[in-house]
Amino acid sequence: MGTLTSSSFTPLDFRFRLYPINGAFGERIRLLERKNCKNLCYLYTERSKREISRRRSRRIDRFKCLSSNEDDEDDKVSKGSNLSTTTTSSDEAEERNEFKPEQTPPSISSRPPSISPVGPAYNNFQVDSFKLMELLGPEKVDPSDVNLIKKKLFGYSTFWVTKEEPFGDFGEGILFLGNLRGNREEVFAKLQRQLKEVTGDKYNLFMVEEPNAEDLDPRGGPRVSFGLLRKEVSEPGPTSLWQYVIALLLFVLTSGSCVELGIASQQINRLPPEVVKYFTDPNAIEPPDMQLLLPFVDSALPLAYGVLAVQLFHEVGHFLAAFPNKVKLGIPFFIPNITLGSFGAITQFKSILPDRRTMVDISLAGPFASAAFSFSMFCFGLLLTSKPDAAGDLVQVPSMLFQGSLLLGLISRATLGYAAMHAATVSIHPLVIAGWCGLTTSALNMLPVGCLDGGRAVQGAFGKNALIGFGLTTYALLGLGVLGGPLSLPWGLYVLICQRTPEKPCLNDVSEVGTWRRTALIGAIFLVVLTLLPLWDELAEELGVGLVTTF
Repeated sequence: MGTLTSSSFTPLDFRFRLYPINGAFGERIRLLERKNCKNLCYLYTERSKREISRRRSRRIDRFKCLSSNEDDEDDKVSKGSNLSTTTTSSDEAEERNEFKPEQTPPSISSRPPSISPVGPAYNNFQVDSFKLMELLGPEKVDPSDVNLIKKKLFGYSTFWVTKEEPFGDFGEGILFLGNLRGNREEVFAKLQRQLKEVTGDKYNLFMVEEPNAEDLDPRGGPRVSFGLLRKEVSEPGPTSLWQYVIALLLFVLTSGSCVELGIASQQINRLPPEVVKYFTDPNAIEPPDMQLLLPFVDSALPLAYGVLAVQLFHEVGHFLAAFPNKVKLGIPFFIPNITLGSFGAITQFKSILPDRRTMVDISLAGPFASAAFSFSMFCFGLLLTSKPDAAGDLVQVPSMLFQGSLLLGLISRATLGYAAMHAATVSIHPLVIAGWCGLTTSALNMLPVGCLDGGRAVQGAFGKNALIGFGLTTYALLGLGVLGGPLSLPWGLYVLICQRTPEKPCLNDVSEVGTWRRTALIGAIFLVVLTLLPLWDELAEELGVGLVTTF
């Protein structure tokens, strides 16, 4: 703090002026003007070092009065002058002021001193906002633990730390950058073991790719860094009671939508006219008597059971893949849909994934299980449709529905023949509808975007940067209606609202997943595109899939 050479200030105008020091929003400088004091006195607030924790949030403020003349400060303090440390507040100091405005000497200018503030200026509202954010924000890493970890864990034989940066969504952790001194998997396992010995179960250690790295690691692969977060910040919270209630309510609604799908899949001329008018006429306002649909519920139940079974197989596949890897999954939140019966389910990870291989395995297990079960129902339904003795169980559906999927439309055309498919309606077994809806739902969930199963698999196999590219492409195709047909808009909105955020990184977010996992994922995405890509009119007319009306 420099020496003030100007004496053009008013000691009679006793005011406190607010200045920040060193850019810190918790430290203030107040200028106190006193009579018969040649030097300007600074009264400032110094916050003691503390740890923000749930048990301690008290701030200890100490007020010190320091001379503006740095050269004479020690002499004045030693002589017992009035520039000593005080704990009185600024209001109490103002009440003790004995100077009055009429005592102003005429020879002294009334202009206040021009002092440039050190750092950006903050008003009281901003200061209070910063304090509130600091209190309500996530738990930060203890600086004393950081020094202990650097001393006990890192070194010449593991990882030589050269720099530290904030880590986490809100910068609540520490990212250690430096040079790796061994095999990354072996070093990471050693650091995890030593971290537990030094700090217990207080922190989680992440191995991630070094951000903005200019070159690769000399041993091969990307350069790595190690992130440190508190367990209560990095680990997902437990499932609450309200989440169980919401999940149960959504399951009931999904069951109802599956029954509605079963009723709608029957011959529409068999339904009551007032019910058909309500669901087909956009001007219909009065809802019909739903008791009229009760006779059709029994015949709709087999299809509803099939669609629900596909969703249950999907979730069972996730749980079977997560159990050997000791990964906890949350309760599934089923999403009802009147077109497919269900859009699938949202299943959260309730523990941190150990590595990217586990992310790929768990993400692919669900869609693979539901797709296998759906394809079995679809093929078995086509075989039953081709048998003459199963005519009593068949339902009439518009042949235009088979143009909604290139892959499924070609399989149906190859099984049922040209004459059956090139007509206004097609008689099929209800299992074909259940399998078709299940395959479509599985394909939509395998789209490589956000936190869908396909997005998680791409993030685990190729990294988060690759997921961004895949996601933008998927959003563009959905927006143009290229994938999914009439389902592209509602599905795109659902993803943007519920599933757009990528999955959090694994503990080991660097190790490769292997060639065969990437090959399986690429093959699955290729089948997804064939399933969701509709048949265009020229190809449908040439193959005889439905009647194409031209104007």
